Amino acid sequence: MFDSHIIFQVVLISLIGGIIGLDRTAAGQFMISQPIVAGPLTGWVLGDAHAGFVIGAVLELIWVLDMPIGTFVPADATIAAVSATALASLGGRAPAPLSVLGFCVLLSIGTAPLTMFADSLIRKRNARLAVFAVAGPGEDAITKLSRAHLSGLVMFFFKSFLLYLIILPTGLVALRLFGFLPEKIHSAMALFVKVLPVLGAALMLRKLSTAYLDRFLLIGLVIVALSEVSVKAPAYLYVLPAIVAGWIGVKFIEKRAS
Repeated sequence: MFDSHIIFQVVLISLIGGIIGLDRTAAGQFMISQPIVAGPLTGWVLGDAHAGFVIGAVLELIWVLDMPIGTFVPADATIAAVSATALASLGGRAPAPLSVLGFCVLLSIGTAPLTMFADSLIRKRNARLAVFAVAGPGEDAITKLSRAHLSGLVMFFFKSFLLYLIILPTGLVALRLFGFLPEKIHSAMALFVKVLPVLGAALMLRKLSTAYLDRFLLIGLVIVALSEVSVKAPAYLYVLPAIVAGWIGVKFIEKRAS
């Protein structure tokens, strides 16, 4: 199971994932760490971009609004997307079947408490770096601060790197055992990954929701449905006007309220 090829791929993805993970908060923040990008990128490296697109899109919808602002430490969606895609790509044939994608997504979501705990530890450790750098004797303060900053980046990298080295081999074992489960379980996992985008969209709307937006969203959906039935034109021709009309309605009511 763990031949030299698999071990090389696990280490490679751990290195790539560690570098991508720096983009979350530590360096760059070019949005490469978002699941919708990190998933397909991982899939492309491993030869199954389809798995990366599906997994990345699903996890993006679920965690798109969970941002590390202030003291809030969200689940590491980057590790989840990269791990799930890597497991789906390494665990079987390409493209990976929906049942495997669903199981890999479920495994990656289960790592959320571990990634949040590790992230909290590293943040607490890095929060003390500046104090130690300024308080220490000897070198110029700027040099010490630069060294402390670099040390913080290294710690963030090794946090992700070591988590991948734990999650990926464990996930591959779990995926092998999943293959022996009854067909009904596989069908359930395929259904699970199909339903997840709906759940993700609902979560996103719930977080963005206001009383006005809910009302106008419902009106827009009704307009699109009725227009498609009566005029027999493609639904997408009505989506944009419905969105614009809803946005204008929300702004009008907010202006009246103010």
